[in-house]
Amino acid sequence: MFGGAFVSCFLWGSAFPCIKVGYALFRVEAADTASQMLFAGLRFMLAGVLVILFMSLLERRPLRPKRESAGSVVVLALLQTAGQYFFFYIGLAHASGVNASIITGSGTFITILIAVFLFRTERMTVRKILGTLVGFAGVLLVEVQGGAGISIHFSLLGEGCILLSAVMAAFSSSFIKRAGRNEDPAALSGYQFVIGGVMLTAVGILGGGSLTMPEQAWKGVLLLLYMALISAAAYTIWSNLLKYNPVSRVAVFGFMNPVIGVLLSALVLGEARQAFRLASLGALALVSAGIVIVNYRGNARMTGGSNHKPGAENQAALFYDQRLTHARILYTRVLEGTVIELVLGIR
Repeated sequence: MFGGAFVSCFLWGSAFPCIKVGYALFRVEAADTASQMLFAGLRFMLAGVLVILFMSLLERRPLRPKRESAGSVVVLALLQTAGQYFFFYIGLAHASGVNASIITGSGTFITILIAVFLFRTERMTVRKILGTLVGFAGVLLVEVQGGAGISIHFSLLGEGCILLSAVMAAFSSSFIKRAGRNEDPAALSGYQFVIGGVMLTAVGILGGGSLTMPEQAWKGVLLLLYMALISAAAYTIWSNLLKYNPVSRVAVFGFMNPVIGVLLSALVLGEARQAFRLASLGALALVSAGIVIVNYRGNARMTGGSNHKPGAENQAALFYDQRLTHARILYTRVLEGTVIELVLGIR
């Protein structure tokens, strides 16, 4: 589970600086909400197409959700894509990549609370509370590290929208857990991306939004392709993790998002001195400790005894592991190429 979670969080963490770079490339102003929605919509429509095509090729059959899942796909599109990223793109235009990364970290704690108290898909334990608080302490430590270099100013359009985006993401994570019981998570992700992307694109076009292609058009195309890959890979893997694991065990890995986001924002946006300090290492240690605390079960519970026979749940998990391995190999090959280097070189 750790490998898939880390790949997802690394991709999501890289989205913070990439969106900032995209605003500069396509000349999208902070006050131009319509163009921000158009930028987001194009990204997610392309992401949905990538998920559908890739998984159709992997399964050797067209990827389609079940008829009875149509309502879930639409709800998920409203929560996870249209709703979450409506606020996220507006907020990131008015907040720094570092601050946005930190605030997004609070979504992990919100996700666990929603899963326990609203969806009631699991129960709260001392271990979950302790692990969540330790991981969140790592997120707070990242904020402390910059001293005067990190603004603590809170604005509704900036940090406020980022926080609302985190709340929407928390609801969508618990909803995926419920909807994914009887549906392929890849089908849910792919089609909700397309529908949510159409919604965001429509808002952008109706609002008069536009994107100005940079002089070197390949930079804009490459950035959009990479950002679509972020969504296609990260959400497909994450949805599978949520289907076969408790929400709290998966959600706590989300504490890696802000740490990765801060580090990459510092590198790409020219704030390296802000990230590579002792506090960064301390934050990573706390985040790692939080993950271990929430996921630790003890040897007896993990092995289940020598006479344990694999049941339907184990077979489903094995099937998931095989699919996730195939997907991770492909995505890793792409990431090991020149994509990231080119995107980071756009600045």
